[in-house]
Amino acid sequence: MAEQYQEIPEDQQKKANAFFEKARAVGSTGNFEFAIEMYTQGLQIDPENLEAHMELREISMKRKASGGKPLGMFDAMKLKRPSKDDKQNMVNAEKLLAYDPGNTDYMESILQNAHKAGFFDTVMWIGPILQKANADTKKPEYNKFIVLKDVYKSMAMDVATPPKLKPELFQRSTNACHYAAKMKPDDMDLQTELKNLGALHTQVAGNYDQVGGTFRDSIKDRDTQEKLQAQDKGVQDIGVMGRLINDAEAQYRADPNEPGKLMRLVDALEKTEHPEYENRAIELLGEWHERTRQFRFRKRIGEINMRQWRRMDQGQREYLEQNKDDEQARKDYLSFLNDKWEFELSEYQLWAENYPTDMSFRYQAAERLFYLKRYDEAIPLLQQSEQDAKYRTRARVYLGRSFFEAGFLDEAIDTLDGLIKEYQQKGDDMSKAMHYWSARAHESKGENDQAIKLYSAIVRMEFNFKDVQSRIRKLRQPGGNAPQG
Repeated sequence: MAEQYQEIPEDQQKKANAFFEKARAVGSTGNFEFAIEMYTQGLQIDPENLEAHMELREISMKRKASGGKPLGMFDAMKLKRPSKDDKQNMVNAEKLLAYDPGNTDYMESILQNAHKAGFFDTVMWIGPILQKANADTKKPEYNKFIVLKDVYKSMAMDVATPPKLKPELFQRSTNACHYAAKMKPDDMDLQTELKNLGALHTQVAGNYDQVGGTFRDSIKDRDTQEKLQAQDKGVQDIGVMGRLINDAEAQYRADPNEPGKLMRLVDALEKTEHPEYENRAIELLGEWHERTRQFRFRKRIGEINMRQWRRMDQGQREYLEQNKDDEQARKDYLSFLNDKWEFELSEYQLWAENYPTDMSFRYQAAERLFYLKRYDEAIPLLQQSEQDAKYRTRARVYLGRSFFEAGFLDEAIDTLDGLIKEYQQKGDDMSKAMHYWSARAHESKGENDQAIKLYSAIVRMEFNFKDVQSRIRKLRQPGGNAPQG
């Protein structure tokens, strides 16, 4: 259920106006980035100023028309990271949209966070922009129409919504449902809901002669409002999973000292892959860790955080696949990866300290040290990881590579050549990797004949593996040397 509408005090409105005036002044000179910063700072104070929202949108369109590009990937990812503050999430999404005004994901984020924060005039502003942008795209997203339908319907059904605004809300919910129903004409439940929404719109429209306006105007003279329960906020939007969360929550509240009930609730919250519910799980686990000092609760927090990092990683890789010429994005991604590996390293090191007999954590830490090019630190952990049969082969490949990168060529050759002789599964990716890095070590020592034999073995497994073809051709030329790197 949505939060209660949030009124912005007049003194805050006046304070925000100073930022909006500055934004208008610098925007008129073409200093669009500074104007965007001033508008977003003002919206932090008065997030329901419709004039500011519209002016910021206009500035963003002018900037785009003048050749302005979206924010760099690293700056964008900092704004995308969710927080517990719905207003902050909304303003961050609006800043992202200002730099990329056609991005419907940012529009949806503004809508949902504004709804959760109780900024309903902002919902009414961004909603039509999102619906039109989604409908006009070559591949409209069904879920975005459903989100619009549900947000409008929730606001229309809210007892605190001014009656004169209800007809428009039901109309908007009906329109969004109509778009969704066109995409799934065989969904009978959706067709039924479309009819019901239309009937509700007809009913409320007949009851109120005056429609339209804004929440700010409608509630300005209201002294008090009924305080709404926020306990199940947003849960109904995730269907079956929402019911599972409600059920697990009820069982946990009935027996709050039972760890099994806690873990069942954490499982349900985590499966949504939604930051709001994940953060709720993290809070619960943190409370239990603080109370019991049992490390398993702290470890679960790290697992949730790592999954969040992996989702961000996937999003950035997908962007790079679609924008291969964006060199700044590629640089930002490498910086992001470094941060991700540092975080994962700290987690695995902490887990290894608390579970010293579990060699998998040492292996995972060693792998991150390798990614971070901290080879001298990775080598001892990889040597320890060889003791675990599950990780032995992978650990030895990374050990050989670490020796190679650290300049210990004889040790790299002994490790990888020995592994090649022992390894039974010829032709798989692991086999190709051990051959390739052994060849690189032999080549670096000037042992070209041995390097060629190893590279030749690889091309018989996979002709286009890495740069093997070019290395063989270079080495087979008189006095040839393969390209470095």
